[in-house]
Amino acid sequence: MIDFLSKIKGSASVIRSSYPAGFSPTIAVIRELGLHSSGSAKIMGELKYSDIPHFEITRGSKTGCVLFCRIAKKDVLVYNGRFHFYDGISMRSIAHKIYVLKMLGIKRIISIDETGHLNPRFNCGELALIYDHINLTGDNPLIGKNEDSLGVRFPDMSNAYDKKMFSAIRAVLTDAKVRVNEAVYLGITGPNSETDAEARFYRDTGSDVLGYSMVPENITAVHAGIKFAGIGLITRELVADRMMEDTRSDKELEAHRAAGYRKASQLLSGLLEGIIKAV
Repeated sequence: MIDFLSKIKGSASVIRSSYPAGFSPTIAVIRELGLHSSGSAKIMGELKYSDIPHFEITRGSKTGCVLFCRIAKKDVLVYNGRFHFYDGISMRSIAHKIYVLKMLGIKRIISIDETGHLNPRFNCGELALIYDHINLTGDNPLIGKNEDSLGVRFPDMSNAYDKKMFSAIRAVLTDAKVRVNEAVYLGITGPNSETDAEARFYRDTGSDVLGYSMVPENITAVHAGIKFAGIGLITRELVADRMMEDTRSDKELEAHRAAGYRKASQLLSGLLEGIIKAV
């Protein structure tokens, strides 16, 4: 059986062998499929996830790919389509894909995740800039034998969302006169929506937004020594009591979510070049 570290090296080797000539990224972006791309981004090549050994994929992620991009005069590696715990991808497999970035020499990650807002002052279609998180997934990608070459057994999470990256992104949003929703991200498993009682409890924890995917990526990145920034695309309102009063059908709620996603992703698309330049 191939050991965990050898699998990471194997995946990284195949990705590196697919680099365009002269491509040498130190920044990676993790995003959902369907997210609007920056108009200034130049895609120089791509590699399907299904062609990368040891990349555990599901039906939802099999169409994803690694993009080799040039943004703001920087080489940027993009995971186009993320891997979700709720799809049956193990925490260890999610971690695998972050450790691959470490092997590729990535120093900074920008993770873009769809979120629902618990904070009543936030609105759908806006961006949340993550400065901390609470892990309520009931799991952790670091459980199991620690590989010392990847990181220490007990990583310090006091700067989980890198303060310098946070400040740089905040300045870009402020300069563009975009509302900055500084947020604590609550990580849960999904995929079902939240009950009114859960939404009230989650808000009482001090969380502003919630999502299903960013927390294991962040924990692994911190373990691997990679600086990490998180941006939430706010698409659902999860404000207790308001949810009880909402009489919309599932179809109407989905249409509202999709509209919020389009608005937030288009907003971020216009800012991404400045963000990449700043970090």
